[in-house]
Amino acid sequence: MIKAVIFDFDGTIVDTESLWFEVFKAVLSEDYGFDLKLEEFAKCIGTTDDILFDYLDSMHGISIDRNSVQEKTEKVFQSQREILTLREGVQELIEKFAERGLQLGVASSSGREWVLHFLKEFGIESYFPVIKTKEDVEKVKPDPALYIKALEEMGVKPEEAIAIEDSANGSIAAIKAGMSCVAVPNDVTAFLAFHEKVLRYKTFSETSFEELIK
Repeated sequence: MIKAVIFDFDGTIVDTESLWFEVFKAVLSEDYGFDLKLEEFAKCIGTTDDILFDYLDSMHGISIDRNSVQEKTEKVFQSQREILTLREGVQELIEKFAERGLQLGVASSSGREWVLHFLKEFGIESYFPVIKTKEDVEKVKPDPALYIKALEEMGVKPEEAIAIEDSANGSIAAIKAGMSCVAVPNDVTAFLAFHEKVLRYKTFSETSFEELIK
């Protein structure tokens, strides 16, 4: 019996990832003349930016000033963040889960302040009494620690919970934690291949509530 649903945040509840891709692409092009490909950016989706920087350093021989790039991308992102909204259909799904009496949580590789800011901004913080972020673990996704910590606080077994993700790294973390996983990719993760155990939907609007909790 399903007792809890744990959501990823970036790219799942709010599609910050599509904007981050455009921002990183613009900054790397301007500062390094480098054309960032989506499949390269996707390596860090659901985990940390260091994965992307390590890849670019090793595969393309680019010596990137990580602090400078992160400062610039953060500045550009903040100047454009007003375009961000909840992903279509996600609030309705959250409300259905809450009405059914399921425990809800967030497990995110991002920082707590970042996640809480957006949950408050969109008026859905109260749905998520359990929130685990990078400050709570030694390793973020694809390591399962974030999900394990959330499950422990909720007091539910892995088989009693569903993870809702948008990325391959996130879904791997959920599966390693022993959970069922649903993926609803966004524009920058739609091309990714997911584990065979992952139930995949194109949009939140097409997800079957009853199918998810069986």
